[in-house]
Amino acid sequence: MLLQDNHFIPFTQAIDSYTLPERFTFPFYYQPHPLCLLAAKELQNHLKTQTQWIHNFGISGNKDQAIGKMFGVLLVQNKNNEIGYLAAFSGKLADTNHLPNFVPPVFDMLKKDGFFLKGQAEINGITEQIIKLEQNPQILEFESFLQAEIQSSSLQISAHREKMIEDRKIRKSQRVSAESSLKHEDFLQLKEQLSKESVKQKLQLRDLNIYWNEKIQKAEYQLKQLTTPLSNLKDQRKKLSANLQQKLFDQYQFLNSKGNVKNLNTIFLQTPQLTPPAGSGECAAPKLLQYAFKNNLKPLAMAEFWWGESPKSEIKQHLKFYGACQGKCQPILSHMLEGIKMDENPLLTNPAKGKVIDIIYEDDVMLVINKPSGLLSVPGKNIEDSVYYRIKQLYPKATGPLTVHRLDMSTSGLILIALSNETHKKLQRQFINRSIKKRYIALLDGLLVDNSGIIELPLRVDLNDRPRQLVCYEHGKAAKTKWEVIERKNKRTKVYFHPITGRTHQLRIHAAHLKGLNTPIVGDDLYGDKSNRLHLHAEFIEFYHPVTKEIMSFQVDAEF
Repeated sequence: MLLQDNHFIPFTQAIDSYTLPERFTFPFYYQPHPLCLLAAKELQNHLKTQTQWIHNFGISGNKDQAIGKMFGVLLVQNKNNEIGYLAAFSGKLADTNHLPNFVPPVFDMLKKDGFFLKGQAEINGITEQIIKLEQNPQILEFESFLQAEIQSSSLQISAHREKMIEDRKIRKSQRVSAESSLKHEDFLQLKEQLSKESVKQKLQLRDLNIYWNEKIQKAEYQLKQLTTPLSNLKDQRKKLSANLQQKLFDQYQFLNSKGNVKNLNTIFLQTPQLTPPAGSGECAAPKLLQYAFKNNLKPLAMAEFWWGESPKSEIKQHLKFYGACQGKCQPILSHMLEGIKMDENPLLTNPAKGKVIDIIYEDDVMLVINKPSGLLSVPGKNIEDSVYYRIKQLYPKATGPLTVHRLDMSTSGLILIALSNETHKKLQRQFINRSIKKRYIALLDGLLVDNSGIIELPLRVDLNDRPRQLVCYEHGKAAKTKWEVIERKNKRTKVYFHPITGRTHQLRIHAAHLKGLNTPIVGDDLYGDKSNRLHLHAEFIEFYHPVTKEIMSFQVDAEF
């Protein structure tokens, strides 16, 4: 891998037989250009053979502390019309953001004597003070004493109030009885006595409240002497951290082909989140484009691949190519690629055009349909064509949401359609109660060792890269899938999936994730490799008819 001084890397083999791309890569969904594949192969060979730095990717040896990384290559043309490429990694690598053969960061936050490390050191110093103060045993002692005082106050005041209520009832009874049995003067004397008793108890309650308020205030004051410095330090740290982050975001200045510059703060002001997510600007794609624009290199195409052990939450597999993330990179790249002719966004085209819905069953209240792969269940942000849209055209008098449940756009198979609100509620109740039986068939891109099992991995959306899902034990929703092998053939495994829960992308994640089957579904463009289609099909469903209560079951075989 021959590196020139300006980070422009010539190919090690002749590329005369390759056709240059006509347009730049749509960075969020693409098939790598052959020259990007060649550049990636050269970079991967460099990663295997270099000895200048050490990083545990988990490819061999100890995987406990392994950290995989996203790498990127950018096919470029220099001022001499020579074709080569640039290489980059996301974030830090080997505890640095400067390594031979890779373009530098957009902004070097790790520069010695730079404002960021100085600011971080100041914040760390405050954190150490906070930790030291928090370890003061008197804080816990005073907190416990305060809670004990509050509890004693509550018990005594409540007991006194209850006694007042009971005594009030007794006095009332005495008055009623005395009014008919005592002489008028004696009755008036009794009333005065009872009234004095009532006033006395009210004064006692007042004194009790004053007594306990003073005790509690004293306990609070003692505790506050210790916690106020702690709160002040936390407020100081929060302000310093926010100011440092703002200053840092201002330093990330991104160029585009027109020479226009925008910083992170300006870029993300145009987004719903308003502020940049942590790590914005540190991904490989913006690093590559920034270097190209600064050094008069023309970007032609790009590709990013994962190298090493998969992360614990998201699905990234060794050597697989992935699009740029939506949360961090989409706003940045929208600015950086402004004015550059790009491939069309394939997500804006309707892959279901020309495909038909097969109606398997129909009566007055419902339908059972076979959805083709590529058709949305409900209208999307950019594409209206969907199961809902088509059924609405066929049955204009139908009411309600129509689709009782959904399948991913890429998944084919059986869906229940309700032709009225009432039917929709009855069928959906069966899904909520999990009384509906469903079975999917899938073709996995690899050979499974076991024959059956159950996968339980909680899922949530990846906030930085929608619509991808993550495995998350802290905030994820429970997701459970039963599976069994049908056959193994040609280094692939056909399986049945029985979803016990119904989370977004559940079967795709459970198949692909390291703690699931670690074997993606063939054609999974989010969690595996693209193909002609996602090889996942909802082939069987069983439910109670919403009107007749008869058990209904349907099966449609997969096309694969």
